[in-house]
Amino acid sequence: MARHKTLRQISPIASVIAVSPAFVLFVILFGSAFSLVLFAVAPQAKISVASSLVVVPINVTTSSGAFVSGLKADNFRIFEDGRRQDITLFKEEDAPVTVGLVVDHSRSMGPKLSAVLLAVNAFAHSSNPDDEMFVVDFNDTVSVELMRGKPFTNDTAELQEALSAVTAIGQTALYDAVTEALIHVELGQWDKKAVIIVSDGGDNASRIKFSELLARAQRAHVVIYSIGLVDEAGEEENPRVLRKLANATGGLAFFTKRSDEAGPFMKHIARDLREQYTLGYVPTASGGRASFRKLKVEVSSPAAGKLRVRTRPGYFPSEAKAQSALAGGDPR
Repeated sequence: MARHKTLRQISPIASVIAVSPAFVLFVILFGSAFSLVLFAVAPQAKISVASSLVVVPINVTTSSGAFVSGLKADNFRIFEDGRRQDITLFKEEDAPVTVGLVVDHSRSMGPKLSAVLLAVNAFAHSSNPDDEMFVVDFNDTVSVELMRGKPFTNDTAELQEALSAVTAIGQTALYDAVTEALIHVELGQWDKKAVIIVSDGGDNASRIKFSELLARAQRAHVVIYSIGLVDEAGEEENPRVLRKLANATGGLAFFTKRSDEAGPFMKHIARDLREQYTLGYVPTASGGRASFRKLKVEVSSPAAGKLRVRTRPGYFPSEAKAQSALAGGDPR
């Protein structure tokens, strides 16, 4: 069985911020939506206002895969459980991202790791300069690496050091590693969050079952991308799990028998994260349900022709997370 995460995992840190005694702002985190409660504290007055917003990142491309820019809110229609929703937030921008790099260091990945290091370097150079990244190395042990004492970095040299900290040996605790990444990514400062898995997809050492990992991924406000380095002789390989995680979160999965193709895939992922629209709406007729809510997004633009739309298939409202920076978007 997998020896779980090493002591290099960073624990959440509680922060206390001093403000004017007249105003105290509380932001309550919930997954992909948020509730905002503002209390004005005065000697004899108290005002509270509450609202709930579902935030949906969306990729729109042509049939050839090219990003379609310049769309307006009127080009989009969004449905929750079949009911059309009024779009109250709309943004098109290259916003910074908190990114977790989950890299397989099991014995089966040994011959492929040199190409993986080059691929991560390509990703870092193609990303937004303000992105923050962290590394989860795993074989039968899961290690959330510190980059020279820091939980996040955007420095390529520090990423390379973290990726080289573990030897390719032992078994594969893939599900445990992705679970740790989903926990650690929530400590990042940016509202947009992603996890990138580089593995052959095999797992033979995790304590967590795939069904448990998939359920956690569906509840997280995190897009998962996967790069499967597979070959015909790989007895441990199971690339289907990588595709399932990507599909469940609105990400992409790539597969190749050539390790040197990981670099172009990483560049594609970096571009995908930077070329997105963000839509928001306050749900109507939800009835307070905490169950999974299905999402559907339609886009029409006669000038752009036939378009492809990709987003996550739904969300759990009970797991919503604050999207504070998105409040600066275009309110409708």
